[in-house]
Amino acid sequence: MLKIIFMTLMLIPTTLMLKPKILYSATTSYTFILALISLNFLEPNSNMQLCLDYTSSPLFTLSYWLLPMMVIASQNAMKKEPMQRQRTLLATLSALQLTIALTFSAYNLTLLYLMFEATLIPTLVIITRWGQQAERLTAGTYFMLYTLTTSMPLLITTLYLNNKSLTPTLFIQTTQLINQPTELILWLGCLSSFLAKMPIYGLHLWLPKAHVEAPIAGSMVLAAVLLKLGGYGIIRMMQTLPLMKTDTFLPLIILSMWGATLANLTCLQQTDLKSLIAYSSVSHMSLVIAAIMIQTKWSLSGAMALMIAHGFTSSALFCLANTAYERTKTRILTLTRGFHNILPMMTIWWLMTNLMNIATPPSMNFTGELMIASSLFNWCPTTIIMFGLSMLITASYSLHMFLSTQMHTPLSNTPTHPTHSREHLLMMLHVLPLMLISLKPELVI
Repeated sequence: MLKIIFMTLMLIPTTLMLKPKILYSATTSYTFILALISLNFLEPNSNMQLCLDYTSSPLFTLSYWLLPMMVIASQNAMKKEPMQRQRTLLATLSALQLTIALTFSAYNLTLLYLMFEATLIPTLVIITRWGQQAERLTAGTYFMLYTLTTSMPLLITTLYLNNKSLTPTLFIQTTQLINQPTELILWLGCLSSFLAKMPIYGLHLWLPKAHVEAPIAGSMVLAAVLLKLGGYGIIRMMQTLPLMKTDTFLPLIILSMWGATLANLTCLQQTDLKSLIAYSSVSHMSLVIAAIMIQTKWSLSGAMALMIAHGFTSSALFCLANTAYERTKTRILTLTRGFHNILPMMTIWWLMTNLMNIATPPSMNFTGELMIASSLFNWCPTTIIMFGLSMLITASYSLHMFLSTQMHTPLSNTPTHPTHSREHLLMMLHVLPLMLISLKPELVI
């Protein structure tokens, strides 16, 4: 376990000292090696304070798999920048990966809290330093205010549990240490931080801003990994705090189901491509929240499957949006149309990714959403109305996004660069693992 952590740590000085000519080739090779090594950790193992189990190992591997893809995706945008800024971006991405890896492998609550909060700093640097517009500072402020304000109750909960158990709390049930009235307060303290990170509808306003202003690497890691930290945190807290009746979480389940529907409706009126994908992440994460709150084995398996599938799908959508942006210099849907005539190969990737986004079988997204739908229906049959409505609107905006970007006559008269093999490799690395996981879903469920 420590081998891969130290290798990730050594990536930071490596990127700062490599010769400019081999900077991207060497960094990409190094990160690919890390991604391949991380595949060994799909089979859980432990090493004292750093431990992986069946909940954390798929997310741990997903985060490492996305690291080389972030380097590949950033390459075209960063080559115009001074060498020092290119090195700094790669070092910041490595530092972010290190904090994410330590979050997923933390064996006690204190380390989980510290690393959970440490992920904010590299993310904020990426958004504010390499964002494309002046609004990036506002986005950074939103991001910090929402996440830091809601993380204060989690800190108090962590300190309380540490004082009760007289040790940095391990993920073991501490029922005998906690009074009945305190349980709900502790749960609310933990949920506030993790739900804002996912984010639940109502605490979601930082997410579209952060996505729109972030560079491509920032958008990829935000959508694919950082949103999953919230879901992972809630699942972990279930192993520590006393289990509550599902009815206690009824307001949160209702809010997340309505939030999914409202976020989907918001997608229908978006004109900005990145903003549309960001709001679709809010709706998918709302389903994950509802599934985790039901607290059955079936619903938790569905939540894990959807988190992994959404990680690949949303990251792929942001990569496709970036390829369109690099050629048209705009993200407005009506101005990026007609790509089917110019780049027909990319249209295939657009179609495949959109079909995965609307959970067409046999994709992993379908497995996750089917398990969540059956769990919700088993818990309360009325939820199928909201779930069905949400799925209908998801299909509508996904097809709208596909048709808007690919069909009709191109508005731009400027010559468009053909697609690079680098971009096709990037899409293949997103789509292929997702298809392979759907053949052997027990790796992540």
